[in-house]
Amino acid sequence: MANKPVKYFLVDAFTDSAFKGNPAAVCLLEVERDDEWLQAVAREFNISQTCFLTRLSESADSVIASVPRFRLRWFTTVAEVKLCGHATLAASHILFAYDMVKSDTIEFSTLSGILTAKRVVDSQPSDSSISENGASAPDNSLIELDFPVVPVIEYNGATNAEVAMISKSLNGASFNEIHKTTTVDDFLVLLPSGKAVEEVEPNFVEILKCSGRGLIITAPAPTGSGFDFYSRFFCPKLGIYEDPVCGSAHCALAPYWSKKLGKCDFIAYQASPRSGILNLHLDDENQRVLLRGKAVTVMEGTLLV
Repeated sequence: MANKPVKYFLVDAFTDSAFKGNPAAVCLLEVERDDEWLQAVAREFNISQTCFLTRLSESADSVIASVPRFRLRWFTTVAEVKLCGHATLAASHILFAYDMVKSDTIEFSTLSGILTAKRVVDSQPSDSSISENGASAPDNSLIELDFPVVPVIEYNGATNAEVAMISKSLNGASFNEIHKTTTVDDFLVLLPSGKAVEEVEPNFVEILKCSGRGLIITAPAPTGSGFDFYSRFFCPKLGIYEDPVCGSAHCALAPYWSKKLGKCDFIAYQASPRSGILNLHLDDENQRVLLRGKAVTVMEGTLLV
């Protein structure tokens, strides 16, 4: 018996403009498909993340009563990952925009536990609706994701060889601090300025040699930019040479910058060539990060195999 066609959408996340932010493919599954097929589809899309949604029946262990619930899985071109912010935002956007749910809250069952997405009104339109050309976004609605904090520790044990390798990875760009995330083993490196973050020309051959999974670089945003900090994320080991806008990296950046700046609310700019904007709130007590952003549907179609 032939498999049913699978509806898909291509969504640009953490942006209000097409062809910016981070693209994700969102596939709607009526029945479960095997991992080999899921990975093959992700390779076929050949973008940073492809996600797969399967509607689940209401469960007694649902975090919020009477809220629609979906299984959500994320794949890069080479592997399944445990957490992905922009593809979760993209999936939520499709469910809300196409009236596939009758609620302003969605639950996702994932490898990182139960995650929630909410459709919310932007409470700070003067800041968080800054668009990428400096103008206000056309509406003040955002999607808010509730994600776990990714702890960051100062990496005092960096050997001279590791410091040299990070320097080579950044093609000699200067940096001030080296930290590491404790759950996904990414390096987090502080650069002197937002301009320095923008100008880094990564050496992916050297990044592949680093002991960590990936490399996050960050710095204070320029005065008057409207942002709190800049960042970029490189993860060639997972087939993502530069992640255009990485929500999960900001689960580490939020607690890091909270200690630096003494605050819990941020407007973050990911300074990749595509660029993207994230509105963040750190719930330090519950060790959660609320990531808020917009998304744009740019394509839809059907998988026939």
